[in-house]
Amino acid sequence: MYRQTLTQLAAELRARRVSSVELVRAFLARIEASQSTLNAFVTVTAEQALAQAEAADRALGAGRGGPLEGVPFGHKDLFCTAGVRTTCGSRMLENFISPYDATVVSRLKAAGAVMLGKLNMDEFAMGSSNETSYFGPVRNPWNPALVPGGSSGGSAAAVAARLLPAATATDTGGSIRQPAAFCGVTGIKPTYGRVSRYGMIAFASSLDQGGVIAASAEDTARVLREMAGFDPRDSTSVDAPVPDYLAGLEQSLSGLKIGVLKEFFDTGLDPAYERCVREALAVFERLGASVREVSLPNIPLSVPAYYVVAPAECSSNLARYDGVRFGHRCAEARDLEDLYKRSRSEGFGAEVKRRIMTGTYVLSAGYYDAYYLKAQRVRRLITSDFARAFGEVDLLMGPTTPTPAFELGAKVADPITMYLNDIYTISANLAGLPAMSVPCGFAAGLPAGLQIIGPHFAEARLLNAAHRYQRETDWHLRIPEAYA
Repeated sequence: MYRQTLTQLAAELRARRVSSVELVRAFLARIEASQSTLNAFVTVTAEQALAQAEAADRALGAGRGGPLEGVPFGHKDLFCTAGVRTTCGSRMLENFISPYDATVVSRLKAAGAVMLGKLNMDEFAMGSSNETSYFGPVRNPWNPALVPGGSSGGSAAAVAARLLPAATATDTGGSIRQPAAFCGVTGIKPTYGRVSRYGMIAFASSLDQGGVIAASAEDTARVLREMAGFDPRDSTSVDAPVPDYLAGLEQSLSGLKIGVLKEFFDTGLDPAYERCVREALAVFERLGASVREVSLPNIPLSVPAYYVVAPAECSSNLARYDGVRFGHRCAEARDLEDLYKRSRSEGFGAEVKRRIMTGTYVLSAGYYDAYYLKAQRVRRLITSDFARAFGEVDLLMGPTTPTPAFELGAKVADPITMYLNDIYTISANLAGLPAMSVPCGFAAGLPAGLQIIGPHFAEARLLNAAHRYQRETDWHLRIPEAYA
């Protein structure tokens, strides 16, 4: 059963060829067997999942139930879940029990999905390797000596190892696409504002966006259809109709204009990885698309601009964790200042502290104009580059990451090198564009990802292109040997 995609499992459940309880028990057994190796979960909600599965089976037996009724699922551990702890991978929230569900959680619950647990992640979504989690690093199922990518490493590793058919994830600077590429699965970051951020613990409010990681584009389309849509409780939510992402999957790619991002094929790109991407582009040409090179001259400024904007917003968002209202509180504080200092020092890890300090600095009176304001101007230039490009082509494509997954510990001591790992993904976040990563081969035996970027609210076009590509290839169906 674990080899089947979410789409196939949903059909099996609807046809009553398998029960939700059977599925949940099978996946829980795989989670238990893998946890000591992969560390993909922070919390496993076995009892609750079985109760939900029993309810799903009753609904299906009566001919009722939602589009995802009885399908096992997992949530990245920054989506608030009522009655279940939501840690954000941090000691600061180690024992926080959310009193309510995030909109994403409540919508998937209404669609019938059965939550098996909360997935490990970089602390407060800050990281590119899933090594900053207070609960220990997640490991890559293709090779446990390697990182799975971050910050949604738990979601990507769990789907790749078929511990779950799909999982929620979030993307602030590539945190869906990069781990999806490292683990050989499909991940989509929708347009900023397409998916509600209500109940999603904030890192950088103008960049964070919830999305999906699954085996295939069809699976991500099925889940995104249930997650997306306007939410009046989220001031950044866009009130725009959500198309049926499944309806256009089979549309022909004849006449599709693809722009290949010139700046992504630089000296830092691994040659074997580049071959995988070039071969994927050739598949699109065979399917009737035209391919031409496109230049976005301000793209190289993405990383420095991002690492001013994101820390600035994080320093503001994380100010609420002061040891007073909720979260970690130090023992025997001498006074209020001591409470603040020690609670935050003990509760936050090194990477979070680094970004808070950086953000506070760039927002300070003497440096706001020199750093933050300038970064926002660069952000506008990058957005304008994309707008010009989409005046000529329908989609942009290139590699998701410069290299395949790297070894655990290889970049922890060098933050700049770690940050550069997101060099191909950050620009889409700065511009608020939808983007996804699909498996496109193996470089030195490790998964490689093709990145697809589209205009605002063009998720259906991305999913259509990815699905037609996956109809011609089987990279997305490959499972790591240890979990096959």
